[in-house]
Amino acid sequence: MTYYLNKCTLEDLRKLQEISYETFNETFKHQNSPENMKAYLEKAFNLKQLEKELSCPNSAFFFVYSEGEVAGYLKVNINEAQTEAMGEESFEIERIYIKNNFQGHGLGKYLLNKAIEIAKECGKKKIWLGVWEKNEHAIAFYKKLGFVQTGAHSFYMGDEEQMDLIMTRYLN
Repeated sequence: MTYYLNKCTLEDLRKLQEISYETFNETFKHQNSPENMKAYLEKAFNLKQLEKELSCPNSAFFFVYSEGEVAGYLKVNINEAQTEAMGEESFEIERIYIKNNFQGHGLGKYLLNKAIEIAKECGKKKIWLGVWEKNEHAIAFYKKLGFVQTGAHSFYMGDEEQMDLIMTRYLN
């Protein structure tokens, strides 16, 4: 299969919202209440919030295409755009989401490798991400690719406090 990336612009706002809702829902709806899912989706992926994130000079979104269709997306942050204070040498992968029907085709690894490439171009020494402690499939995937758990932080899914593992990989 042939994949390619396109950096998102403000013209992609609605498409970004659509894929954000779809992929987040597919990934987490079976483990969360409908009320908490609705509250989180409306807060994290409303157009105003996504426009703010897309306009941030230290964040970037990329659509990944497979067979000409948007199959998922990547969001990365540097400097003060990082969701945790990790320092100037750090590069955050905030989101890697792949539509269910494109999973298992190597797209997650493709996006991760692209993020590493971008991090190196930015002169960063380490790359990190937060992954929900109950997302065992993703945790195993990141471990296989050289990430180790270096911490944890809580986040809210609606009114429920949940725990993200912070996983880090040093770049050489």
